[in-house]
Amino acid sequence: MSLVHQGVLRDAFAEVSHFRSELYACLTARGDALFELCDALLCTDGPVRTLVDLALAPEHRRGHGALYGGLNQGQIDVARLRRALAGVPLPRAADGRLVLAVDVSPWLRPDASTCADRAFCHTFGRGEGKHQMVPGWPYSVVAALETGRTSWTAVLDAVRLEPGADVAAVTTVQIREVVERLVAAGQWKPGDPEVLVVLDAGYDAPRIAHLLNGLPVEIVGRLRSDRVMRRPTPPRVYDPKGGRPPKHGGEFVFGDPATWGAEQAVTTTDTRLFGKATAQAWDPLHPRLTRRAAWLDHDGPLPIIAGTVVRLVVEKLPSGEVNKPVWLWWSGTGATEADIDRCWQSFLRRFDIEHTFRLFKQTLGWTKPRLRSSEAADRWTWLVIAAYAQLRLARPLAADLRRPWEKPAEPNKLTPARVRRGFRNLCTKVGSPAGAPKPSRPGPGRPPGSKNRRPATRHDVGRVLATGEAYSRPAHHKVGTKPRRVSDTDTVSRARSLL
Repeated sequence: MSLVHQGVLRDAFAEVSHFRSELYACLTARGDALFELCDALLCTDGPVRTLVDLALAPEHRRGHGALYGGLNQGQIDVARLRRALAGVPLPRAADGRLVLAVDVSPWLRPDASTCADRAFCHTFGRGEGKHQMVPGWPYSVVAALETGRTSWTAVLDAVRLEPGADVAAVTTVQIREVVERLVAAGQWKPGDPEVLVVLDAGYDAPRIAHLLNGLPVEIVGRLRSDRVMRRPTPPRVYDPKGGRPPKHGGEFVFGDPATWGAEQAVTTTDTRLFGKATAQAWDPLHPRLTRRAAWLDHDGPLPIIAGTVVRLVVEKLPSGEVNKPVWLWWSGTGATEADIDRCWQSFLRRFDIEHTFRLFKQTLGWTKPRLRSSEAADRWTWLVIAAYAQLRLARPLAADLRRPWEKPAEPNKLTPARVRRGFRNLCTKVGSPAGAPKPSRPGPGRPPGSKNRRPATRHDVGRVLATGEAYSRPAHHKVGTKPRRVSDTDTVSRARSLL
């Protein structure tokens, strides 16, 4: 073993130890129970099926009552935990740039009519493969992306979207706070490349770019194929008839190539599965805003949000499906060929966050507990994020405990699930700051056969809209009937990488 490799292992061991100490300091109430619950989540063999099974792990020295008590009555200093996540080593792009991805993943609770703060979550592929709105808790997650084909991300923040929340406003505040924490932690310094934030089609990328004006960030978002952009205002020409000068130039219709004109930059890249990938860029283009929806209460004249439109098309699809182009919008102008390649390649890396969501739900059991309180759901969410952060920091230290039918993996190239298999061996070396449990006797509980004199309150299901307009409807639950049961698992979208 070389001295350089020994130094890497020593630094990784120190990072894991420091983060575990910082995590324990963030648990301000029922800290021992919550910390051992996080360790049980990391060291349990196989996927987490039920929450109470974690109480059987050797790392969880307390009973199942302490497990639920920690989630229901515990307290987590979320602000300090967010700073700890921003201070660990983060992945960067080839040019040293931080690339952040934002997406919403739902914790579906369709049959939990006694749970408060539920909203209708958008799902796809359930049942007959159609778009559906299922009640649950939607969480907006921000993660730093790595380069190349990988299933790892660095989760930095998570916010539960309450009914009636403005998704664009919440996302803007979330990104602003994440960037400010990164600056405070020294992850970004003046003179470094601006942070690139990648969004999917469900976000209003121009509006978010306008709200984040003044921060060292660039926005890349996907646009619908039926959008229409406007060109800059043409030079003013004297008109003897008078009239107000135009505010917008000619139209740029995505579905009409006759309106495109000559592109400012074109790049062609050879890919492994899709042949040649051609990217075209036009700038400056901006959307024509109207005083509706989110811009209804805007003071003053509506802004002109200029950016670059990128059209990405590949030569072929291995599945034989219809080859449709992908339209992107970048908040910068004067794009070069390097800028165009960075935009569409970073957008494709955005789908790596789907692997993180799948790990959270299928392996770490994020959506398995049937918690009634939304505050307890938030605590469990942060424990899952803290567990995943420890897995990412322990990548150089984990041994490849592969199954006989699995292929060998290179060092530091293990998947999160395979790193988790060997975390128990690392946990014994790092140690646990949690105190030993004290002997106690459980309470008698409700006498058997007695009726519940305090029935739980039923709550309506709200909805999250991009315009910020609150909307709610009563839950479809009648007395004497049993609601239809729907599975809580979320279908993760399958993304094909062009790299």
